[in-house]
Amino acid sequence: MGIREPFRFVNRKVIMFLRDRVCESPEELISSELFSEILSRFIGDLKNKESPLLEVFGKPVGEIGQADIQKLIRVCEVLSKMTLEAVPKLVEEGERLSGNPSLLLAFVEALYDYWRQFERYIVCDSTGDRLDQRPYRTFNSTIESLTHLVRQTYRDIEENITGQHPSIYRQVRAGAEMAVIALPKNVALPEESYQKLRNIPMIRQILLYPPLLLNPPMNKRTGKFERITQNPLDRIDVRPDEWLCYPAKVGPLLILVYIHEKFYELGLSLCNLFELADDEFLRRQIDAVFLFGVPGNALDGLASMPTVFCDDLKNNILTGFCPNQDQFGYFGYLKKMVLTLHNIKIMKEGKMPFHGAMVRIATKGIQPVTVLIVGDTGAGKSETLEAFRVIGENEIEEMIVIADDMGSLDIDHEGNVMGYGTEIGAFVRLDDLQPGYAFGQLDRSIIMNPSQVNARTVLPVTTYEHVMKGYYVDMVLYANNYEELDEEHPIIERFTTPDTALHVFREGTAMSKGTTTSTGLVHTYFVNIFGPIQYKTIHEEIAKRFFETFFKNRVFIGQLRTRLGIPGWERQGPEEAARALMKMISGKSG
Repeated sequence: MGIREPFRFVNRKVIMFLRDRVCESPEELISSELFSEILSRFIGDLKNKESPLLEVFGKPVGEIGQADIQKLIRVCEVLSKMTLEAVPKLVEEGERLSGNPSLLLAFVEALYDYWRQFERYIVCDSTGDRLDQRPYRTFNSTIESLTHLVRQTYRDIEENITGQHPSIYRQVRAGAEMAVIALPKNVALPEESYQKLRNIPMIRQILLYPPLLLNPPMNKRTGKFERITQNPLDRIDVRPDEWLCYPAKVGPLLILVYIHEKFYELGLSLCNLFELADDEFLRRQIDAVFLFGVPGNALDGLASMPTVFCDDLKNNILTGFCPNQDQFGYFGYLKKMVLTLHNIKIMKEGKMPFHGAMVRIATKGIQPVTVLIVGDTGAGKSETLEAFRVIGENEIEEMIVIADDMGSLDIDHEGNVMGYGTEIGAFVRLDDLQPGYAFGQLDRSIIMNPSQVNARTVLPVTTYEHVMKGYYVDMVLYANNYEELDEEHPIIERFTTPDTALHVFREGTAMSKGTTTSTGLVHTYFVNIFGPIQYKTIHEEIAKRFFETFFKNRVFIGQLRTRLGIPGWERQGPEEAARALMKMISGKSG
Protein backbone atom coordinates (compact mmCIF):
# COMPACT_ATOMS: atom_id res chain seq x y z
CA MET A 1 0.00 0.00 0.00
CA GLY A 2 3.01 2.24 0.27
CA ILE A 3 3.81 4.76 2.98
CA ARG A 4 1.07 7.22 3.71
CA GLU A 5 1.08 10.41 5.75
CA PRO A 6 0.38 10.07 9.49
CA PHE A 7 -2.76 12.22 9.29
CA ARG A 8 -5.01 14.01 6.84
CA PHE A 9 -7.50 16.86 7.10
CA VAL A 10 -10.70 16.49 5.06
CA ASN A 11 -13.05 19.43 5.61
CA ARG A 12 -13.86 19.30 9.35
CA LYS A 13 -12.39 15.84 9.82
CA VAL A 14 -8.99 14.76 11.09
CA ILE A 15 -8.08 11.24 9.97
CA MET A 16 -5.11 9.75 11.82
CA PHE A 17 -3.40 6.73 10.25
CA LEU A 18 -1.61 4.42 12.63
CA ARG A 19 0.58 1.40 12.10
CA ASP A 20 1.67 0.65 15.65
CA ARG A 21 1.50 3.22 18.43
CA VAL A 22 0.34 6.70 19.37
CA CYS A 23 2.09 9.33 21.49
CA GLU A 24 2.69 8.10 25.01
CA SER A 25 3.63 11.28 26.90
CA PRO A 26 2.46 14.91 26.92
CA GLU A 27 5.88 15.98 25.63
CA GLU A 28 5.65 13.56 22.71
CA LEU A 29 2.12 14.75 21.90
CA ILE A 30 3.06 18.45 21.97
CA SER A 31 6.13 17.89 19.79
CA SER A 32 4.13 15.87 17.24
CA GLU A 33 3.53 16.97 13.68
CA LEU A 34 -0.24 16.90 14.22
CA PHE A 35 -0.09 19.24 17.23
CA SER A 36 1.98 21.70 15.21
CA GLU A 37 -0.51 21.52 12.32
CA ILE A 38 -3.53 22.04 14.61
CA LEU A 39 -1.85 24.99 16.32
CA SER A 40 -0.91 26.58 12.97
CA ARG A 41 -4.46 26.14 11.64
CA PHE A 42 -5.90 27.56 14.87
CA ILE A 43 -3.67 30.64 14.67
CA GLY A 44 -4.63 31.10 11.01
CA ASP A 45 -8.27 30.95 12.06
CA LEU A 46 -7.67 33.54 14.80
CA LYS A 47 -5.95 35.83 12.28
CA ASN A 48 -8.97 35.66 9.96
CA LYS A 49 -11.22 36.59 12.89
CA GLU A 50 -8.77 39.24 14.13
CA SER A 51 -9.09 37.62 17.54
CA PRO A 52 -7.73 39.35 20.65
CA LEU A 53 -6.35 35.97 21.73
CA LEU A 54 -3.40 36.63 19.39
CA GLU A 55 -2.20 39.27 21.86
CA VAL A 56 -0.65 36.31 23.71
CA PHE A 57 2.30 36.63 21.29
CA GLY A 58 2.97 40.19 22.45
CA LYS A 59 3.56 41.51 18.96
CA PRO A 60 1.51 42.81 15.97
CA VAL A 61 -0.56 40.11 14.20
CA GLY A 62 1.26 40.67 10.91
CA GLU A 63 4.59 39.81 12.53
CA ILE A 64 3.52 36.45 13.98
CA GLY A 65 5.41 33.78 12.08
CA GLN A 66 6.47 30.14 12.25
CA ALA A 67 9.23 30.90 14.75
CA ASP A 68 6.62 32.29 17.18
CA ILE A 69 4.52 29.17 16.77
CA GLN A 70 7.55 27.01 17.58
CA LYS A 71 8.23 29.11 20.70
CA LEU A 72 4.60 28.63 21.80
CA ILE A 73 4.98 24.87 21.32
CA ARG A 74 8.06 24.99 23.54
CA VAL A 75 6.06 26.93 26.16
CA CYS A 76 3.39 24.20 26.09
CA GLU A 77 6.07 21.52 26.53
CA VAL A 78 7.40 23.30 29.63
CA LEU A 79 3.90 23.87 31.04
CA SER A 80 3.03 20.19 30.64
CA LYS A 81 5.65 19.48 33.33
CA MET A 82 6.34 22.69 35.28
CA THR A 83 4.61 25.81 36.54
CA LEU A 84 4.38 29.12 34.73
CA GLU A 85 7.41 30.55 36.59
CA ALA A 86 9.69 28.13 34.71
CA VAL A 87 8.75 29.41 31.25
CA PRO A 88 10.93 32.59 31.16
CA LYS A 89 13.90 30.55 32.41
CA LEU A 90 13.60 27.74 29.87
CA VAL A 91 12.14 29.36 26.74
CA GLU A 92 13.77 32.17 24.78
CA GLU A 93 11.46 35.23 24.95
CA GLY A 94 9.25 33.08 27.22
CA GLU A 95 8.30 36.05 29.41
CA ARG A 96 6.57 37.63 26.37
CA LEU A 97 4.36 34.58 25.91
CA SER A 98 3.69 33.93 29.61
CA GLY A 99 3.38 37.51 30.84
CA ASN A 100 -0.42 37.50 30.83
CA PRO A 101 -1.52 34.21 32.47
CA SER A 102 -5.27 34.77 32.03
CA LEU A 103 -4.81 35.44 28.30
CA LEU A 104 -2.56 32.38 27.93
CA LEU A 105 -5.19 30.29 29.74
CA ALA A 106 -7.94 31.57 27.43
CA PHE A 107 -5.74 30.75 24.42
CA VAL A 108 -5.13 27.17 25.63
CA GLU A 109 -8.84 26.61 26.31
CA ALA A 110 -9.78 27.94 22.87
CA LEU A 111 -7.15 25.68 21.24
CA TYR A 112 -8.57 22.66 23.08
CA ASP A 113 -12.10 23.53 21.92
CA TYR A 114 -10.83 24.07 18.36
CA TRP A 115 -9.34 20.56 18.32
CA ARG A 116 -12.54 19.03 19.64
CA GLN A 117 -14.64 20.75 16.95
CA PHE A 118 -13.08 18.42 14.38
CA GLU A 119 -14.56 14.99 13.80
CA ARG A 120 -11.64 12.76 14.74
CA TYR A 121 -10.96 9.30 13.30
CA ILE A 122 -8.18 6.76 13.73
CA VAL A 123 -7.51 4.20 11.00
CA CYS A 124 -5.30 1.35 12.24
CA ASP A 125 -3.77 -0.02 9.07
CA SER A 126 -2.57 -3.43 10.15
CA THR A 127 -0.70 -4.49 7.02
CA GLY A 128 2.09 -6.81 8.12
CA ASP A 129 0.86 -6.77 11.70
CA ARG A 130 -2.47 -8.47 12.27
CA LEU A 131 -3.98 -5.94 14.63
CA ASP A 132 -7.40 -7.37 13.81
CA GLN A 133 -6.39 -10.52 15.71
CA ARG A 134 -6.13 -8.52 18.93
CA PRO A 135 -8.59 -5.65 18.35
CA TYR A 136 -9.32 -4.77 21.96
CA ARG A 137 -5.63 -4.39 22.78
CA THR A 138 -5.14 -2.33 19.62
CA PHE A 139 -8.04 -0.02 20.40
CA ASN A 140 -7.03 0.25 24.04
CA SER A 141 -3.47 1.26 23.14
CA THR A 142 -4.58 3.80 20.52
CA ILE A 143 -7.97 5.44 20.86
CA GLU A 144 -8.28 4.98 24.63
CA SER A 145 -4.76 6.10 25.47
CA LEU A 146 -4.95 9.07 23.07
CA THR A 147 -8.16 10.31 24.72
CA HIS A 148 -6.58 10.14 28.17
CA LEU A 149 -3.33 11.71 26.96
CA VAL A 150 -4.99 14.72 25.28
CA ARG A 151 -7.13 15.39 28.36
CA GLN A 152 -4.18 14.93 30.70
CA THR A 153 -1.97 17.28 28.67
CA TYR A 154 -4.68 19.96 28.55
CA ARG A 155 -5.28 19.70 32.31
CA ASP A 156 -1.59 19.69 33.20
CA ILE A 157 -1.00 22.85 31.16
CA GLU A 158 -4.06 24.59 32.65
CA GLU A 159 -3.10 23.66 36.23
CA ASN A 160 0.47 24.84 35.68
CA ILE A 161 -0.79 28.18 34.34
CA THR A 162 -3.29 28.80 37.15
CA GLY A 163 -1.56 26.95 39.98
CA GLN A 164 -4.95 25.43 40.87
CA HIS A 165 -6.73 22.12 40.39
CA PRO A 166 -10.19 22.27 38.76
CA SER A 167 -13.07 21.38 41.09
CA ILE A 168 -15.11 19.73 38.31
CA TYR A 169 -13.66 17.23 35.83
CA ARG A 170 -15.70 16.70 32.66
CA GLN A 171 -14.55 13.56 30.91
CA VAL A 172 -15.22 14.77 27.38
CA ARG A 173 -13.99 12.80 24.37
CA ALA A 174 -10.75 14.54 23.56
CA GLY A 175 -9.04 11.95 21.40
CA ALA A 176 -10.67 10.16 18.45
CA GLU A 177 -14.42 9.57 18.29
CA MET A 178 -14.23 6.52 16.07
CA ALA A 179 -11.45 4.08 15.26
CA VAL A 180 -11.24 1.25 12.76
CA ILE A 181 -8.87 -1.60 12.12
CA ALA A 182 -8.65 -2.04 8.36
CA LEU A 183 -6.49 -4.14 6.07
CA PRO A 184 -6.58 -5.31 2.46
CA LYS A 185 -8.50 -8.57 2.07
CA ASN A 186 -8.41 -10.92 -0.86
CA VAL A 187 -12.12 -11.21 -1.76
CA ALA A 188 -13.76 -12.60 -4.88
CA LEU A 189 -13.96 -9.40 -6.90
CA PRO A 190 -14.52 -9.94 -10.63
CA GLU A 191 -11.71 -9.15 -13.04
CA GLU A 192 -11.47 -5.99 -15.19
CA SER A 193 -12.23 -2.64 -13.55
CA TYR A 194 -13.28 -4.27 -10.24
CA GLN A 195 -9.60 -4.91 -9.56
CA LYS A 196 -9.24 -1.17 -8.88
CA LEU A 197 -10.91 -1.90 -5.54
CA ARG A 198 -8.56 -4.72 -4.55
CA ASN A 199 -6.14 -2.62 -2.46
CA ILE A 200 -8.75 -0.61 -0.54
CA PRO A 201 -8.44 -1.50 3.17
CA MET A 202 -11.41 -3.49 4.45
CA ILE A 203 -12.78 -2.67 7.90
CA ARG A 204 -12.50 -5.60 10.29
CA GLN A 205 -13.37 -3.88 13.57
CA ILE A 206 -14.84 -0.54 14.62
CA LEU A 207 -14.76 1.22 17.97
CA LEU A 208 -16.99 4.22 18.63
CA TYR A 209 -18.01 6.36 21.59
CA PRO A 210 -21.76 6.88 21.42
CA PRO A 211 -23.64 9.05 21.54
CA LEU A 212 -21.97 10.56 18.50
CA LEU A 213 -23.24 13.90 17.22
CA LEU A 214 -22.57 14.33 13.50
CA ASN A 215 -23.43 17.20 11.20
CA PRO A 216 -23.32 15.90 7.62
CA PRO A 217 -23.82 18.44 4.82
CA MET A 218 -27.44 17.44 4.08
CA ASN A 219 -30.50 16.37 6.08
CA LYS A 220 -32.74 15.21 3.20
CA ARG A 221 -32.66 12.89 0.22
CA THR A 222 -34.13 13.61 -3.20
CA GLY A 223 -34.88 11.61 -6.34
CA LYS A 224 -34.53 7.91 -6.98
CA PHE A 225 -31.60 5.77 -8.03
CA GLU A 226 -31.46 5.36 -11.78
CA ARG A 227 -30.44 2.24 -13.64
CA ILE A 228 -27.84 2.75 -16.35
CA THR A 229 -26.34 0.31 -18.83
CA GLN A 230 -22.69 1.37 -18.69
CA ASN A 231 -20.69 0.42 -15.59
CA PRO A 232 -19.17 3.71 -14.30
CA LEU A 233 -16.42 1.77 -12.56
CA ASP A 234 -14.66 1.73 -15.94
CA ARG A 235 -14.29 5.51 -15.86
CA ILE A 236 -13.64 6.11 -12.14
CA ASP A 237 -10.11 6.76 -10.92
CA VAL A 238 -9.78 5.02 -7.53
CA ARG A 239 -7.04 6.04 -5.12
CA PRO A 240 -7.02 3.27 -2.48
CA ASP A 241 -5.56 5.48 0.27
CA GLU A 242 -8.68 7.72 0.12
CA TRP A 243 -11.16 4.90 0.66
CA LEU A 244 -12.28 2.33 3.22
CA CYS A 245 -14.50 -0.69 2.56
CA TYR A 246 -17.37 -1.58 4.90
CA PRO A 247 -18.35 -5.18 4.00
CA ALA A 248 -22.03 -5.35 4.94
CA LYS A 249 -24.26 -8.32 5.62
CA VAL A 250 -27.51 -7.06 4.11
CA GLY A 251 -30.01 -9.81 4.81
CA PRO A 252 -28.49 -12.86 3.11
CA LEU A 253 -26.32 -10.75 0.79
CA LEU A 254 -22.71 -9.57 0.87
CA ILE A 255 -22.49 -5.95 -0.28
CA LEU A 256 -19.12 -4.19 -0.27
CA VAL A 257 -19.64 -0.51 0.54
CA TYR A 258 -16.64 1.63 -0.40
CA ILE A 259 -16.58 4.94 1.45
CA HIS A 260 -14.58 7.95 0.32
CA GLU A 261 -12.80 9.87 3.08
CA LYS A 262 -15.06 12.89 2.52
CA PHE A 263 -17.96 10.86 3.91
CA TYR A 264 -16.20 8.71 6.53
CA GLU A 265 -18.63 9.88 9.22
CA LEU A 266 -21.57 8.52 7.21
CA GLY A 267 -19.85 5.33 6.10
CA LEU A 268 -18.64 4.34 9.54
CA SER A 269 -22.16 4.93 10.91
CA LEU A 270 -23.15 1.82 8.95
CA CYS A 271 -21.92 -0.18 11.95
CA ASN A 272 -25.19 0.71 13.72
CA LEU A 273 -27.25 -0.38 10.69
CA PHE A 274 -25.72 -3.44 8.98
CA GLU A 275 -23.78 -6.30 10.50
CA LEU A 276 -20.09 -6.18 9.58
CA ALA A 277 -19.18 -9.26 7.50
CA ASP A 278 -16.74 -11.62 9.19
CA ASP A 279 -13.97 -13.56 7.43
CA GLU A 280 -16.21 -16.56 6.76
CA PHE A 281 -18.95 -14.41 5.18
CA LEU A 282 -16.33 -12.70 3.00
CA ARG A 283 -15.61 -16.02 1.30
CA ARG A 284 -19.02 -15.84 -0.38
CA GLN A 285 -19.77 -14.53 -3.81
CA ILE A 286 -20.08 -10.74 -3.74
CA ASP A 287 -23.63 -9.65 -4.58
CA ALA A 288 -22.99 -5.92 -5.05
CA VAL A 289 -20.43 -3.14 -4.67
CA PHE A 290 -21.31 0.47 -3.88
CA LEU A 291 -18.92 3.41 -4.18
CA PHE A 292 -20.18 6.22 -1.94
CA GLY A 293 -18.40 9.51 -2.53
CA VAL A 294 -16.97 9.20 -6.04
CA PRO A 295 -14.70 12.23 -6.56
CA GLY A 296 -14.47 14.28 -9.74
CA ASN A 297 -17.06 14.25 -12.50
CA ALA A 298 -16.98 10.57 -13.50
CA LEU A 299 -20.74 10.23 -12.83
CA ASP A 300 -21.79 13.36 -14.73
CA GLY A 301 -24.15 12.93 -17.66
CA LEU A 302 -24.99 9.28 -16.99
CA ALA A 303 -28.53 10.01 -15.78
CA SER A 304 -30.68 12.92 -14.60
CA MET A 305 -29.24 12.32 -11.11
CA PRO A 306 -25.69 11.04 -10.50
CA THR A 307 -26.99 8.46 -7.99
CA VAL A 308 -26.90 5.49 -10.34
CA PHE A 309 -26.58 1.72 -10.41
CA CYS A 310 -25.68 -0.82 -13.05
CA ASP A 311 -26.78 -4.44 -13.38
CA ASP A 312 -23.59 -6.16 -14.54
CA LEU A 313 -25.14 -9.31 -16.02
CA LYS A 314 -21.81 -10.59 -17.33
CA ASN A 315 -20.29 -10.78 -13.84
CA ASN A 316 -23.62 -11.32 -12.01
CA ILE A 317 -22.97 -8.37 -9.72
CA LEU A 318 -24.73 -5.05 -9.08
CA THR A 319 -22.79 -1.80 -8.80
CA GLY A 320 -24.00 1.43 -7.19
CA PHE A 321 -22.48 4.92 -7.22
CA CYS A 322 -22.96 8.27 -5.50
CA PRO A 323 -20.74 11.36 -5.96
CA ASN A 324 -18.91 13.11 -3.14
CA GLN A 325 -20.69 16.43 -3.61
CA ASP A 326 -22.14 18.02 -0.47
CA GLN A 327 -25.73 17.64 -1.69
CA PHE A 328 -25.35 13.86 -1.42
CA GLY A 329 -23.80 13.98 2.06
CA TYR A 330 -26.81 12.38 3.75
CA PHE A 331 -27.00 8.95 5.36
CA GLY A 332 -30.24 8.22 3.46
CA TYR A 333 -28.34 8.02 0.15
CA LEU A 334 -25.97 5.48 1.63
CA LYS A 335 -28.59 3.32 3.31
CA LYS A 336 -31.17 3.39 0.52
CA MET A 337 -28.74 2.56 -2.30
CA VAL A 338 -27.54 -0.46 -0.34
CA LEU A 339 -31.17 -1.53 0.11
CA THR A 340 -31.95 -0.88 -3.56
CA LEU A 341 -29.16 -3.25 -4.55
CA HIS A 342 -30.50 -5.78 -2.05
CA ASN A 343 -34.05 -5.51 -3.40
CA ILE A 344 -32.99 -6.01 -7.02
CA LYS A 345 -30.93 -9.07 -6.16
CA ILE A 346 -33.83 -10.50 -4.11
CA MET A 347 -36.32 -9.98 -6.97
CA LYS A 348 -34.01 -11.81 -9.36
CA GLU A 349 -34.34 -14.79 -7.01
CA GLY A 350 -38.15 -14.64 -7.19
CA LYS A 351 -38.59 -13.19 -3.70
CA MET A 352 -40.61 -10.08 -2.88
CA PRO A 353 -38.88 -7.07 -1.30
CA PHE A 354 -40.89 -4.81 0.98
CA HIS A 355 -40.51 -1.28 2.32
CA GLY A 356 -41.83 -1.61 5.83
CA ALA A 357 -41.40 -2.76 9.40
CA MET A 358 -41.85 -6.38 10.48
CA VAL A 359 -42.08 -7.49 14.10
CA ARG A 360 -42.78 -10.68 15.96
CA ILE A 361 -45.10 -9.90 18.88
CA ALA A 362 -45.60 -12.25 21.80
CA THR A 363 -48.23 -11.24 24.38
CA LYS A 364 -49.29 -13.01 27.56
CA GLY A 365 -51.31 -16.16 26.95
CA ILE A 366 -51.46 -15.61 23.19
CA GLN A 367 -49.62 -17.24 20.29
CA PRO A 368 -46.89 -14.97 18.85
CA VAL A 369 -47.98 -13.00 15.77
CA THR A 370 -45.71 -11.70 13.00
CA VAL A 371 -46.92 -8.36 11.64
CA LEU A 372 -45.61 -6.58 8.55
CA ILE A 373 -46.52 -2.89 8.20
CA VAL A 374 -45.72 -1.65 4.69
CA GLY A 375 -45.40 2.10 4.24
CA ASP A 376 -43.40 4.98 2.87
CA THR A 377 -41.01 7.10 4.91
CA GLY A 378 -43.10 9.03 7.44
CA ALA A 379 -46.17 6.78 7.06
CA GLY A 380 -46.11 5.89 10.75
CA LYS A 381 -44.66 2.37 10.74
CA SER A 382 -42.02 2.85 13.43
CA GLU A 383 -44.14 5.35 15.35
CA THR A 384 -47.08 2.93 15.60
CA LEU A 385 -44.87 0.04 16.67
CA GLU A 386 -43.13 2.17 19.27
CA ALA A 387 -46.51 3.36 20.60
CA PHE A 388 -47.57 -0.31 20.63
CA ARG A 389 -44.51 -1.15 22.73
CA VAL A 390 -45.36 1.60 25.25
CA ILE A 391 -49.12 0.90 25.40
CA GLY A 392 -48.68 -2.85 25.71
CA GLU A 393 -45.82 -2.68 28.19
CA ASN A 394 -47.64 -4.87 30.73
CA GLU A 395 -49.01 -7.32 28.15
CA ILE A 396 -46.10 -7.79 25.75
CA GLU A 397 -43.68 -10.56 26.63
CA GLU A 398 -41.43 -9.95 23.63
CA MET A 399 -41.24 -7.80 20.52
CA ILE A 400 -38.63 -8.99 18.07
CA VAL A 401 -37.72 -6.58 15.27
CA ILE A 402 -37.21 -8.59 12.08
CA ALA A 403 -37.09 -5.62 9.70
CA ASP A 404 -37.12 -1.93 10.55
CA ASP A 405 -37.26 -0.49 7.04
CA MET A 406 -36.66 -3.10 4.34
CA GLY A 407 -36.86 -6.83 4.05
CA SER A 408 -38.04 -9.65 1.83
CA LEU A 409 -40.71 -12.32 1.64
CA ASP A 410 -40.22 -15.87 0.45
CA ILE A 411 -42.52 -18.87 0.04
CA ASP A 412 -41.25 -22.07 1.65
CA HIS A 413 -41.73 -25.67 0.46
CA GLU A 414 -45.08 -25.93 2.27
CA GLY A 415 -46.40 -22.77 0.61
CA ASN A 416 -46.07 -20.54 3.70
CA VAL A 417 -44.96 -16.91 3.35
CA MET A 418 -41.80 -16.28 5.37
CA GLY A 419 -40.43 -12.87 6.35
CA TYR A 420 -36.80 -11.75 6.55
CA GLY A 421 -35.06 -8.45 7.32
CA THR A 422 -31.97 -6.63 6.12
CA GLU A 423 -30.75 -4.28 8.86
CA ILE A 424 -29.79 -4.77 12.49
CA GLY A 425 -30.40 -1.05 13.11
CA ALA A 426 -32.78 1.79 12.41
CA PHE A 427 -32.39 5.25 10.88
CA VAL A 428 -35.26 7.12 12.52
CA ARG A 429 -36.48 10.69 12.98
CA LEU A 430 -35.97 12.01 16.50
CA ASP A 431 -39.08 14.22 16.43
CA ASP A 432 -41.52 11.37 15.74
CA LEU A 433 -40.30 9.01 18.45
CA GLN A 434 -42.16 8.56 21.70
CA PRO A 435 -41.08 11.09 24.36
CA GLY A 436 -38.12 9.69 26.23
CA TYR A 437 -37.46 6.86 23.79
CA ALA A 438 -34.61 8.60 21.95
CA PHE A 439 -32.99 9.58 25.22
CA GLY A 440 -33.31 6.05 26.54
CA GLN A 441 -31.30 4.84 23.54
CA LEU A 442 -28.73 7.65 23.57
CA ASP A 443 -25.96 5.45 24.91
CA ARG A 444 -25.85 3.54 21.60
CA SER A 445 -26.93 6.24 19.14
CA ILE A 446 -25.29 8.10 16.31
CA ILE A 447 -27.28 11.32 16.00
CA MET A 448 -27.21 13.31 12.76
CA ASN A 449 -28.10 16.99 12.26
CA PRO A 450 -29.53 17.27 15.80
CA SER A 451 -30.37 20.96 15.45
CA GLN A 452 -32.22 20.69 12.12
CA VAL A 453 -35.56 19.53 10.75
CA ASN A 454 -35.51 15.76 10.13
CA ALA A 455 -32.87 15.20 12.81
CA ARG A 456 -32.12 11.48 12.74
CA THR A 457 -30.52 8.80 14.84
CA VAL A 458 -28.91 5.53 13.77
CA LEU A 459 -29.19 2.90 16.49
CA PRO A 460 -29.12 -0.90 16.77
CA VAL A 461 -32.58 -2.47 17.22
CA THR A 462 -32.20 -6.21 16.57
CA THR A 463 -29.72 -9.00 15.84
CA TYR A 464 -28.61 -10.56 12.59
CA GLU A 465 -29.95 -13.87 13.86
CA HIS A 466 -33.51 -12.46 14.02
CA VAL A 467 -33.08 -10.75 10.65
CA MET A 468 -32.23 -14.05 8.98
CA LYS A 469 -34.22 -16.62 10.97
CA GLY A 470 -37.38 -16.51 8.81
CA TYR A 471 -40.80 -16.05 10.46
CA TYR A 472 -44.27 -17.06 9.22
CA VAL A 473 -46.15 -13.88 8.26
CA ASP A 474 -49.57 -13.54 9.97
CA MET A 475 -50.62 -9.96 9.11
CA VAL A 476 -49.71 -7.54 6.32
CA LEU A 477 -50.94 -3.96 6.77
CA TYR A 478 -50.55 -0.92 4.52
CA ALA A 479 -49.68 2.18 6.59
CA ASN A 480 -52.17 4.84 5.50
CA ASN A 481 -51.05 8.15 7.02
CA TYR A 482 -53.41 10.51 5.14
CA GLU A 483 -57.07 9.44 5.64
CA GLU A 484 -59.40 10.60 8.42
CA LEU A 485 -61.54 8.04 10.22
CA ASP A 486 -65.29 7.47 9.76
CA GLU A 487 -67.68 4.51 9.66
CA GLU A 488 -66.40 3.40 6.26
CA HIS A 489 -62.77 4.13 7.11
CA PRO A 490 -61.88 2.35 10.38
CA ILE A 491 -58.38 2.33 11.84
CA ILE A 492 -57.85 -1.22 10.57
CA GLU A 493 -59.63 -2.28 7.38
CA ARG A 494 -59.36 -5.78 5.97
CA PHE A 495 -59.20 -6.31 2.19
CA THR A 496 -61.50 -8.93 0.73
CA THR A 497 -59.73 -9.81 -2.53
CA PRO A 498 -56.15 -9.94 -3.84
CA ASP A 499 -57.02 -7.34 -6.50
CA THR A 500 -58.35 -4.83 -3.93
CA ALA A 501 -55.26 -5.29 -1.81
CA LEU A 502 -52.89 -5.09 -4.76
CA HIS A 503 -54.54 -1.85 -5.90
CA VAL A 504 -53.86 -0.08 -2.57
CA PHE A 505 -50.28 -1.35 -2.30
CA ARG A 506 -49.60 -0.61 -5.97
CA GLU A 507 -50.92 2.97 -5.69
CA GLY A 508 -48.69 3.56 -2.67
CA THR A 509 -50.46 6.74 -1.55
CA ALA A 510 -48.95 8.70 1.34
CA MET A 511 -48.83 12.20 2.77
CA SER A 512 -45.20 13.24 2.58
CA LYS A 513 -43.67 14.26 5.90
CA GLY A 514 -40.88 16.31 4.36
CA THR A 515 -38.14 13.76 5.02
CA THR A 516 -37.30 13.85 1.34
CA THR A 517 -37.80 16.88 -0.89
CA SER A 518 -41.33 15.81 -1.91
CA THR A 519 -44.34 17.24 -0.04
CA GLY A 520 -48.12 16.73 -0.10
CA LEU A 521 -49.98 13.61 -1.24
CA VAL A 522 -47.68 11.39 -3.26
CA HIS A 523 -48.07 8.05 -5.05
CA THR A 524 -45.23 5.53 -5.22
CA TYR A 525 -45.43 2.06 -6.71
CA PHE A 526 -45.58 -0.26 -3.68
CA VAL A 527 -44.15 2.71 -1.70
CA ASN A 528 -40.80 1.41 -2.84
CA ILE A 529 -38.66 3.40 -5.25
CA PHE A 530 -35.75 1.22 -4.23
CA GLY A 531 -35.80 -1.53 -6.84
CA PRO A 532 -39.43 -2.46 -7.65
CA ILE A 533 -40.06 0.73 -9.61
CA GLN A 534 -36.95 0.12 -11.73
CA TYR A 535 -37.84 -3.58 -12.27
CA LYS A 536 -41.62 -3.19 -12.47
CA THR A 537 -42.32 -6.12 -14.80
CA ILE A 538 -40.49 -8.61 -12.60
CA HIS A 539 -41.97 -7.13 -9.43
CA GLU A 540 -45.54 -7.21 -10.76
CA GLU A 541 -45.37 -10.95 -11.37
CA ILE A 542 -43.86 -11.55 -7.95
CA ALA A 543 -46.45 -9.35 -6.19
CA LYS A 544 -49.41 -11.15 -7.81
CA ARG A 545 -48.03 -14.53 -6.78
CA PHE A 546 -47.45 -13.43 -3.19
CA PHE A 547 -50.80 -11.68 -2.74
CA GLU A 548 -52.65 -14.71 -4.06
CA THR A 549 -50.69 -16.82 -1.57
CA PHE A 550 -51.64 -14.43 1.26
CA PHE A 551 -55.34 -14.92 0.58
CA LYS A 552 -54.98 -18.63 -0.05
CA ASN A 553 -53.27 -18.99 3.36
CA ARG A 554 -55.78 -16.64 5.08
CA VAL A 555 -53.07 -14.16 6.03
CA PHE A 556 -54.72 -10.94 7.30
CA ILE A 557 -54.24 -8.28 4.58
CA GLY A 558 -55.50 -4.76 5.22
CA GLN A 559 -54.60 -1.15 5.86
CA LEU A 560 -53.77 0.64 9.09
CA ARG A 561 -54.74 4.31 9.28
CA THR A 562 -51.99 5.96 11.33
CA ARG A 563 -52.98 9.58 10.41
CA LEU A 564 -49.35 10.56 10.94
CA GLY A 565 -49.51 12.88 7.92
CA ILE A 566 -52.56 14.78 9.23
CA PRO A 567 -51.63 17.90 11.25
CA GLY A 568 -52.40 17.46 14.92
CA TRP A 569 -52.42 13.66 14.79
CA GLU A 570 -48.66 13.08 14.73
CA ARG A 571 -48.69 11.45 18.17
CA GLN A 572 -52.31 10.51 18.78
CA GLY A 573 -52.76 8.87 15.36
CA PRO A 574 -50.07 6.22 15.79
CA GLU A 575 -51.14 5.70 19.43
CA GLU A 576 -54.74 4.94 18.43
CA ALA A 577 -53.49 2.74 15.58
CA ALA A 578 -51.36 0.85 18.10
CA ARG A 579 -54.39 0.31 20.39
CA ALA A 580 -56.45 -1.02 17.48
CA LEU A 581 -53.58 -3.31 16.51
CA MET A 582 -53.32 -4.63 20.08
CA LYS A 583 -57.04 -5.36 20.08
CA MET A 584 -56.82 -7.04 16.67
CA ILE A 585 -53.89 -9.26 17.71
CA SER A 586 -55.62 -10.26 20.95
CA GLY A 587 -58.80 -11.13 19.04
CA LYS A 588 -56.97 -12.85 16.20
CA SER A 589 -54.92 -15.06 18.47
CA GLY A 590 -57.40 -15.63 21.26
